Amino acid sequence: MLVAGRVGRPHGLDGSFYVTQPRPALLAAPALTIQQRTLRILRRAGTDERPILRLAGVVDRSAADELRGEDLLVPRTEAPPLGEDEWYAEDLEGCLVVDGSRELGVVARLVALPSCEALEVGDGLLVPLVADAVREVDIEARRIEVDARFLGI
Repeated sequence: MLVAGRVGRPHGLDGSFYVTQPRPALLAAPALTIQQRTLRILRRAGTDERPILRLAGVVDRSAADELRGEDLLVPRTEAPPLGEDEWYAEDLEGCLVVDGSRELGVVARLVALPSCEALEVGDGLLVPLVADAVREVDIEARRIEVDARFLGI
């Protein structure tokens, strides 16, 4: 399962809610899984940056408020195909980051920066996902090769 966003604050009285941390391509799915229940999307509104959803079974404002903070999940099989040199954050998290034989740490999460996305490694090391910093990503081996010299470490 991939995280398409999180339930934010309610919008209106009919059970609609804002989505925080949205991933628009994943929110295009016909249904989302929340709290181990798969719910059909009844309405999409708002923008890609600030989407509003209404799900079947979420009937009023209080029901939407009870879900606040919950992940909205989509099966990987319903996700759009990725381009070359694209990965889902879920695939990168937990990968070992190395420069040759030097281990720099494990990816804790993907961070969206104003100019690019970056890997948060170990105790706060940020590795920008740019060609100069990342030499190779091997998801199967759970290993990411970086250029520590470029990173200044």
